[in-house]
Amino acid sequence: MARIVQKFGGSSVANAERIFRVAKIITDAYAKGNELCVVLSAQGDTTDDLIAKAEEINPNASKREMDMLLACGEQMSIALMAMAIEKLGYPVVSLCGWQVGMNTSSTHSFARIKKVTCERVREELDKKRIVLVAGFQGIDKYGDVTTLGRGGSDTTAVALAAALESDCCEIYTDVDGIYTADPRLIPDAAKLDAIDYRDMLALAEAGSQVLHAKSVELAMANSVVIHLLSSFTDAPGSQVRAL
Repeated sequence: MARIVQKFGGSSVANAERIFRVAKIITDAYAKGNELCVVLSAQGDTTDDLIAKAEEINPNASKREMDMLLACGEQMSIALMAMAIEKLGYPVVSLCGWQVGMNTSSTHSFARIKKVTCERVREELDKKRIVLVAGFQGIDKYGDVTTLGRGGSDTTAVALAAALESDCCEIYTDVDGIYTADPRLIPDAAKLDAIDYRDMLALAEAGSQVLHAKSVELAMANSVVIHLLSSFTDAPGSQVRAL
């Protein structure tokens, strides 16, 4: 049995069909006897839609209130996924950032994770439940909801993997690994079986959208092995680790 943290991006849960596909990936891993903590992003363009709604009301809204609004996208994802997993007959619970003890700085819209307590997550795992966690969000010392900025759900997943001492951190996206170039632009780009943290960090800082730099930095600091996979294919993917 392994303790696994999985993360699924917005495109992976963009509609009902994709939610059930991801639910099958999650429950298949659970059925093998693994403990599952799963981080989800907001569905598809939900975050952009929420920003547009805010601009209709107040283009100069405070960052605190924007965080309150934008955190709703991930909360919707985890609730819908929990419903899908329930329908498949598996025990599951969905939790927001504050419920899992994702403690952050007070810099709204660009908060930094300071500590992850994970007490509630451990309790739920002990009850043999699949734990779904809203990515991209946390809570500051004042009890206010915060968001982590671009790539926040990746960072949430790596932070949870470190705090839970997980066996691996699987990040599912719409690509099936890390390539020498963007395979959508360069057809003969080669996929890498593994890449060192420092090389991945350099790619992220150069603009690669596979993983955000903050999540790679956190993984390197805590020796968390990231396994990048596709939620749409069964390809073996790529690992980010010390080489």
